[in-house]
Amino acid sequence: MTAAVDSASVMAAFDHVAEGLAALNQYPFTDRGAPWAERLNINLPELKALQALTDEAGAHYRFELKPLAGEGVAPSAAANGVAAISRNAHLPDAKVAQAALLALHAAHRHEHLNAFIQLTTESSIMAQADALTAIKHQASLPLLGVPIAIKDLMAVQGFPLTGGTQAPADNPPSTEDGLAVRRLREAGALFVGTTNLHELAYGITSNNPHYGAVLNPYDTSVIPGGSSGGSAAAVAAGIVRASIGTDTSGSIRIPAACCGVVGFKPSYDVVPRQGALDLGPTLDHIGPIARSVDDAALLFAVMAGLPAQVPQRLASLAGIRIGVPANYFFEPLASDVQAAMQAALESMAEDGAQLVPIQLDDIDLAPAIQFATLCSEATAIHWRRLLAKPGSLGPDVRVRLEIGQLLPAIWYTRAQGARTQLAKVVDAALADVDVIVTPTMRTTAPPVSASHVQVGQQSMPMHTAVTGLTLPFNLIGLPAITLPCGRGERGLPVGLQLASGRQQDWKLLAVAARAEALLPEVGIGHEH
Repeated sequence: MTAAVDSASVMAAFDHVAEGLAALNQYPFTDRGAPWAERLNINLPELKALQALTDEAGAHYRFELKPLAGEGVAPSAAANGVAAISRNAHLPDAKVAQAALLALHAAHRHEHLNAFIQLTTESSIMAQADALTAIKHQASLPLLGVPIAIKDLMAVQGFPLTGGTQAPADNPPSTEDGLAVRRLREAGALFVGTTNLHELAYGITSNNPHYGAVLNPYDTSVIPGGSSGGSAAAVAAGIVRASIGTDTSGSIRIPAACCGVVGFKPSYDVVPRQGALDLGPTLDHIGPIARSVDDAALLFAVMAGLPAQVPQRLASLAGIRIGVPANYFFEPLASDVQAAMQAALESMAEDGAQLVPIQLDDIDLAPAIQFATLCSEATAIHWRRLLAKPGSLGPDVRVRLEIGQLLPAIWYTRAQGARTQLAKVVDAALADVDVIVTPTMRTTAPPVSASHVQVGQQSMPMHTAVTGLTLPFNLIGLPAITLPCGRGERGLPVGLQLASGRQQDWKLLAVAARAEALLPEVGIGHEH
């Protein structure tokens, strides 16, 4: 293993080679050294870790993709939430559009939140509802009349796909849905609109330079999280009970935790990504944000092509082994997050769960592995956009895309080798436990103006504090869910994260549903 270089030598070397690398890539804007150096200096801990990784010839990473079986149960006649809206064919014709019309009116009332980029119209909702009433007695429509919001990173028929960035003036509406969206539509869902996001899904504040900053309905002085900030805000404000987001480093779970709702990232590619814009293709996931685990599970089942179902009901957590990492995830934490997590662990133990300490060797390398992987993949995906119209991008997204061209290919391959080893470590730990429990974030939602966050005795860049505990499960494609587990010192929601083995989504959801019943509510927005 080679010795890590210091900050001064990294920056000195960068000053000499950055302009030449940009010229080699035929990137004409070579006078951007100052913002590139500033951004890379923020990521210097990750750069040092990458430089110190052992080279592994031929290292690569592969997901083991298998069909997911349905292991839930059909919603009961007494079900609440999303299932209560539809009641399938029993919903009278005149009421098919009712919930969606109410959601549309609520979206207009909460316009100041900037949760939506585009809203539908009453006439469109009525037309969709009429089409559904014509077939509701002949088709299975488990989401009949359920209003849903879709992150504007996925194709939705009739809506222009913006990706949260500056779209061409002639950007036409999509002529067809992405596959996951189509499955929701075929199940009877009505789409209220497409939600605002951090530009190109490449950030965690959802402060969008083109469509306005998304505000956190819980507390507008703190970030709503990102990149699926609009999707979480729409649920937390009570506009819709459920929405769809994407998650590359935590972009479903982070905004759900910031806004005090449920966010579920399924196993990699269990929900198909066809029709969604890529950011990091080996890291991207599609999943639901909702008011409850049952609501999230029902939407997940539909998008995964499974029969409509909710998790199995556990009478208690007796017999469930919950792994509690002894390293990385619980240190450092803000004191209020630590207190909320301790109370949650005690509640689960009292319900019969066996809390098992686990050691995840080298998990602290996850941020560096994620940085090399995402930075390289995102720049490759958006390179043509960057060349053609760099000035149309927000400053933060532009610089992140630009520095991707400066990372050596060897860092990407090293990262994939380390990623493979990390997956083996986590898989081995999960062989002895049913789920892993962690905080979702090291703090509650940071202030909107923060660049750094105080975590215990440490000051961290905001992206480090916010994404550090979610991104490991993107790297290895495991299902992970965040649940609200009380409030911190300022009354802000605290998120608890559960993760399970690959393709064990229904086991995870069953444990999450039981945990949800044990954890304190956070008092999210009232429904319309």
